[in-house]
Amino acid sequence: MPHHLPPADELSSLHARTSGLLLPPETVGTAIGLLTSVAAETVPGCAGAGLTLVDDDGAPTSRGASAEVVLRADGLQYSLGEGPCLTACADRLLVRVDDLGADRRWPRWTREAAALGLRSAMSAPLVAGDRALGALKVYSTVGGAFGERSARVLALLGAQAAIVLAHAGSAQAAGRLSDDLRSALRSRDVINTARGVVMERRDVDGDRALAVLIAAGRHEGRTLHDVAVDLVRPGTRRRRPPGPS
Repeated sequence: MPHHLPPADELSSLHARTSGLLLPPETVGTAIGLLTSVAAETVPGCAGAGLTLVDDDGAPTSRGASAEVVLRADGLQYSLGEGPCLTACADRLLVRVDDLGADRRWPRWTREAAALGLRSAMSAPLVAGDRALGALKVYSTVGGAFGERSARVLALLGAQAAIVLAHAGSAQAAGRLSDDLRSALRSRDVINTARGVVMERRDVDGDRALAVLIAAGRHEGRTLHDVAVDLVRPGTRRRRPPGPS
């Protein structure tokens, strides 16, 4: 993205580049990879970008890192239990580190991260509703690399990433629900077909036919679905329906 764009055009351009990620069937992994790539390309001075996601137990993991140094800096935060990314997620605030050598908020992490050649960092929280999903972060080998413009860009991308992840999670849950629903409907269709067979062969109504199938399942120690499948399976339709004569 051209660095001379004014803030309004800048935000519109970023939104245009990432809004397509909300369209199905984006997977979580693909969405994360695209978002971190956008962050690496659009935040000036960035040496690497990535996402930290936290699970329901609060355990963090790195995803979509654009450079090896991102994984190493993240790993230090996780092992030491301190750092800007963890703080951004916990406090739900954008965190900026202008000089790792002078910052005293996370003394162990800044010392180790500086040894990797990093000099500045910035992290934006990913918040969806009342839940903190993680943080989007960028690192630089230049001190004071991230100014107000970079902060605005990263905050926007963090908000966009939270929306994408929330929608992706909902889509995956909906997909699982849809699979379960299709399975249930198929089972219902089989049972209805078997009930029709019993109704025809025994000259009984639907409720009585269903009762016959249920009783057969109980007697044989099988599910209603299994009894129905055996009854309607090709080659078994001519057999007498289950149950007493």
